[in-house]
Amino acid sequence: QVQLVESGGGLVQTGGSLRLSCGASGATLDYFTIGWFRQAPGKEREGVSCIDDKSGITYNADSVKGRFTISRDKAKNTVYLQMNNLKPEDTAIYYCATDCALNGYGALAGFGSWGQGTQVTVSS
Repeated sequence: QVQLVESGGGLVQTGGSLRLSCGASGATLDYFTIGWFRQAPGKEREGVSCIDDKSGITYNADSVKGRFTISRDKAKNTVYLQMNNLKPEDTAIYYCATDCALNGYGALAGFGSWGQGTQVTVSS
């Protein structure tokens, strides 16, 4: 099982930026599709972005299109989520997971290993 570790969360003002990192121990992330998910208090977990392992094709939820960018650095065995123009509604715990794909309902889901999450708080 892949052990994933997220980092880069924090407190930022509306309109600010953060870059989250997803690293792994004991595995090469090159062989996995990697996704970012978030869960705000009292809300269901939401799929944010996903990057394919072979093609590099990315998927972004409508709520973050034009603001968030997922990318991977193979040399560093890390997948990033660059978040720009942050809004208070982006406040959540952000998780990375392997084997992301759209489920039968058209929603992004993670079917593999999950990290412990990193808190992102956007103040108004």
